[in-house]
Amino acid sequence: MSDFSIAIIGGGPAGATLARLIGGRCSALLIDGKTYSGDSFRKPCGGLLSPDAQKAFAEFDLTLPKDILVDPQIFSVRTIDLRTHCERHYQRFYMNLDRHKFDMWLKSLIPEKVVKFYGKCRNITRRPDGTFRLVCKGNGGAEEIFTADRIIGADGANSIVRKFLYPQKKIRRYTAVQQWFPEENAKPFYSCIFDPETSDCCSWSISKDNIFIFGGAFAPYKCRENFEAQKKRLEKFGFVFGEPLKTEACMVLRPESPFDICTGRNGAFLIGEAAGLISPSSLEGISFAVNSARILAEVLEGNAADPEKAYSARIIPMRIKILSKVMKCPFMYDPLLRSLVMKSGIESIKVIK
Repeated sequence: MSDFSIAIIGGGPAGATLARLIGGRCSALLIDGKTYSGDSFRKPCGGLLSPDAQKAFAEFDLTLPKDILVDPQIFSVRTIDLRTHCERHYQRFYMNLDRHKFDMWLKSLIPEKVVKFYGKCRNITRRPDGTFRLVCKGNGGAEEIFTADRIIGADGANSIVRKFLYPQKKIRRYTAVQQWFPEENAKPFYSCIFDPETSDCCSWSISKDNIFIFGGAFAPYKCRENFEAQKKRLEKFGFVFGEPLKTEACMVLRPESPFDICTGRNGAFLIGEAAGLISPSSLEGISFAVNSARILAEVLEGNAADPEKAYSARIIPMRIKILSKVMKCPFMYDPLLRSLVMKSGIESIKVIK
């Protein structure tokens, strides 16, 4: 007999949403390291909520508490191509928020019936009866062992559940490096930066409560060196960095096809970025996290004869959406096509200074 019907590994938007939806209906365990403590793990993230993510929460009739939002709320993105020195502004409707407060708010919605373990899952094995044994290490260092009939990997790009299920599966990965600075720029702004000399992905900057955040996604090899080189190049565009208050980094996935998505098998499931569900064009993942969690909750509650197959089938529209993002990538990341798009001015706005 297992300790729990379901063990959810990871308590970000995917894991917290799934725990909220099914946690009151079965014996569930949530394993996650984030707490209100100042030394708690915090997701390195710019903290912008995209329109797709806003729609996902609207469908649950959820409203954000105002203390999650931060100043300022900006309605355009300054887009810079460092290769051509071309610059355009594009209207965008992101919500600027404190990502850690956002994550903790999502966890606060989880039913009290759900058992929460604050720490990390270190090892997964399958028992002879097909259930799972999880070896976990708490934030305080103590080791605990749990058993579960089913496990759900909601543990992001470096998912231990995906490694357990698909040890040979490789999804293109980057190292996201991000630094926080005191705001010294004359006016707050968002930006999106393309610099093929340092990365074939993108970088970003965000102003947030008198803090200026700059980050980017880089190939793991020499990622910090390329990050610093890009900062130097941006100083010519008026970016002011100063001494960083903190530096953080994490792995981020960037699928190259719908076949990179892994949904799980034999009583184990993957949701959110752990499944490879993240936009390869913008690296936006919250909408995919919330929607995949909702779909899996519906499948599990529906008592399908083959829930793994049912979940995989329900995910097909999300695979198609990933494909559409893959097809969009050349217009953003191919230097020639990007130059043509930006110089055309299509969908850009004129900023009156």
